[in-house]
Amino acid sequence: MKVEQISIFLENKSGRLAEVTATLAAAGINIRALSLADTADFGILRLIVNDSAKARDVLKAGGFTVGKNEVVALEVPDNPGGLSGILRLLDGAGINVEYMYAFVQRSGDNAIIIFRFDEIDKAIETLTKAGIRVLKGEEVYAL
Repeated sequence: MKVEQISIFLENKSGRLAEVTATLAAAGINIRALSLADTADFGILRLIVNDSAKARDVLKAGGFTVGKNEVVALEVPDNPGGLSGILRLLDGAGINVEYMYAFVQRSGDNAIIIFRFDEIDKAIETLTKAGIRVLKGEEVYAL
């Protein structure tokens, strides 16, 4: 129920994001979700792609600094308070959300949101016990 995410560290200068996407496109890698955060000197591009091992290889070969970690994709009720209910549940269990970002696609009446937790296994257990649908990596990569 964990999703592999890659993180690319980029200099904060014109064209670097275009280089990453061109490298992935040339390798036939499809981006499923992304988040970009920046500081004055560098940015962190977080990606979920359809083939993370291949993406890491081609990006490293292209001179990019690439890391990987695990995140969780949840179906969140797409109505007022849907996200709030999930965050209250996590807070009640003492689980910290390190960051989150919306997924590019919807699933039925729910939005899909990517979460990074401080205690990923505890978060998955808490969420599934509460009836929250946690997507499998294969589901996310295929969307």
